[in-house]
Amino acid sequence: MPESAQFRPRRSVLYMPSSNAKALEKAKTLPVDGIIFDLEDAVAPDDKLTARDAACAAVRSGEYGRRELTIRINGADTEWHADDLAAVCAAGPDAVVVPKVDSADAVLALVDAMARHDAPEHTKLWAMVETPYAMLHAEEIAAASERLTVLVMGTNDLVKELYAEHVPGRAPVLTGLSLALLAARATGKVIIDGVYNDVKNVEGFLAECEQGRQMGFDGKTLIHPGQVEGANAAFAPNEKAVEDARGILSAWESRTTGVVTYNGRMVENLHVESAQRTLSIHEAIEALQG
Repeated sequence: MPESAQFRPRRSVLYMPSSNAKALEKAKTLPVDGIIFDLEDAVAPDDKLTARDAACAAVRSGEYGRRELTIRINGADTEWHADDLAAVCAAGPDAVVVPKVDSADAVLALVDAMARHDAPEHTKLWAMVETPYAMLHAEEIAAASERLTVLVMGTNDLVKELYAEHVPGRAPVLTGLSLALLAARATGKVIIDGVYNDVKNVEGFLAECEQGRQMGFDGKTLIHPGQVEGANAAFAPNEKAVEDARGILSAWESRTTGVVTYNGRMVENLHVESAQRTLSIHEAIEALQG
């Protein structure tokens, strides 16, 4: 996968309302891997223009350290979309996050617009997939452009569009989550899980982080600073996983026959690749914290 060669941690990606100056200031101190400065759902219509200016100023400020900085613009069906996109491209964040991307044509139109607005090469596209149609066309969306590097699950909208309910274990949306994950892995893209709404339910949040990690998500989008620590822990390899990865690679590199074992288990190429990825993630997290 392209991302594994130059892995960037995205364990915790926090939505921050760009109309809230205190929130933008607090984000400078949070141990998040990434920030989504939000111009969409978290911002009232009367505050859209002020929020846009604040988000663009934030990404230009250089005051957020190694955090990955992105801006979520308003959707293509809104009056703010075109001006949002022009302003954000000029600001040059790490990525533009676009809601409700439902087709390859939508991706291509966005990429074309970013080029017309002279977006810097480092400014990538993150596509939010949050409708049944997007789930059924996720591979086409993910494969549409190399500039699209990340899929972001919009699980709240997906639940709404399905006429479903938010329940522990997320059974109503598991098919959609799986389709989007398959699309991301088939096309070499990163995929970030949706938000957990009940910020006071720590146990439920941690269970959903664990579920997301087990499924294969790279990290989780968050709506509250109190969720950062749990997401960082859940989506990072634990000490045992790192120890095993090093042991597998050591056994593989010192092999003298075609058969290699580690702790009594047969080691094959697939185990080596998994071990290399585990260490890449671990080392990237260590570098971020250093």
